[in-house]
Amino acid sequence: MDYNQAIEYIHGTYKFGSKLGLENIKDLLGRLGNPHKKFKYVHIAGTNGKGSVTSMISNILYEAGYKVGMFISPYLENFTERIQVNLNEIPRKELASITEIVKEKVDEMVASGRNHPTEFEIVTAIGFFYFAQQNVDIAVVEVGLGGRLDATNVVDKPLLSVITSIGFDHMDILGDSLGKITYEKAGIIKPGAPVISYPQLGVVRDVIRKAAVDKGTPLFEVSGDQISIKEISMEGNIFDFRYEDRQYRNIKLNLIGQHQLLNAATALTAIEVMRDLNLTIPEDAIYKGQSKVRWPGRLEKIHQSPTIIIDGAHNDAGADALANTINTFFPHEKVTLVLGVLKDKEVDAVVRRICPLVHTAIITRPDNPRAMDPNQLGKKVLEYCDKVIIEPKIEKAIDTSIDVAGQKGIVLICGSLYLVGTVRSYIKNNF
Repeated sequence: MDYNQAIEYIHGTYKFGSKLGLENIKDLLGRLGNPHKKFKYVHIAGTNGKGSVTSMISNILYEAGYKVGMFISPYLENFTERIQVNLNEIPRKELASITEIVKEKVDEMVASGRNHPTEFEIVTAIGFFYFAQQNVDIAVVEVGLGGRLDATNVVDKPLLSVITSIGFDHMDILGDSLGKITYEKAGIIKPGAPVISYPQLGVVRDVIRKAAVDKGTPLFEVSGDQISIKEISMEGNIFDFRYEDRQYRNIKLNLIGQHQLLNAATALTAIEVMRDLNLTIPEDAIYKGQSKVRWPGRLEKIHQSPTIIIDGAHNDAGADALANTINTFFPHEKVTLVLGVLKDKEVDAVVRRICPLVHTAIITRPDNPRAMDPNQLGKKVLEYCDKVIIEPKIEKAIDTSIDVAGQKGIVLICGSLYLVGTVRSYIKNNF
């Protein structure tokens, strides 16, 4: 099996749907020798900020000298982004050989009468097998969907669990209320393994607190008071951080947006808890790790003249963070928007928050079967923005946005990670 055959096999299992539950993944991992039991594990769930926090923790642990696995979803440009060791993507040759091994075990399962694993279960098995093969010390693992029944939730006792900002998303699967959604995400909390929670409000905070009490595990709730902002710019943030009696001054974070400071406080609190668990993490690793964090596709500036910013905002909280960034850095600029969304996301919330802030909106279609029809989306956008252009082809939409904005303008491209991944590749290869 070569790389292309491996990718074809993995994506070909999409037809088996998305089935929440742990029985199948446990069976598959058991046939593979239970690779997930051969390394320590930091588990991260939430609605927004999972990826940023995963990247921050991974970078700091790497700078501290650990061999670090990182498991993320989705990917932007290359499938191999999803599985990394020491911040390097899994080599294509390794992905192909491991996929072949996993496929053999899947075939055994099906022959014995078991259900065929889903695409995400297969990717999870590949990732964990690779981490075990590479003898990683710690794997920082981002949940795929929810938490309680997510395929990544197979480890009995992680080193610790982290819950990032929770909001409405995947309501058809996780539930129609914040309480139900939080219950699913808090399912990663395990007895005796500390849990770190982003600053949550109301029912979200209450459900997490109850889950921690029920599991008998210490809960560390992050507070905005731990952060003192020193500088915010389009180049990133500089801030001070406090944890109990420990102080860190002038930490540099290259991620854009004030919301990333609370993500940083969450990641740094997790690191401090790990230090209290006797992991050796020098202070200079914290400074170096944070300064080297990159998280593509999330408020990422990818071009100058015109300034082109891409962001995967597709729900209410993501749209809020993006709108705040526009208001902070471009309050008097004419912003040209390229927007493409999936019809099962919080379309109205994104349109309502972003479109009143832009001068011209160019509506396109992400490369995904769940993409909303650009004409239908355009009608929604017209309620908030007078100048709307429909251009279904992404490449043409980008070219048009650059023409409209001019060399000194601002182009914002958002609405779906499927869109920004395509955009990132196109801009990189053509401008």
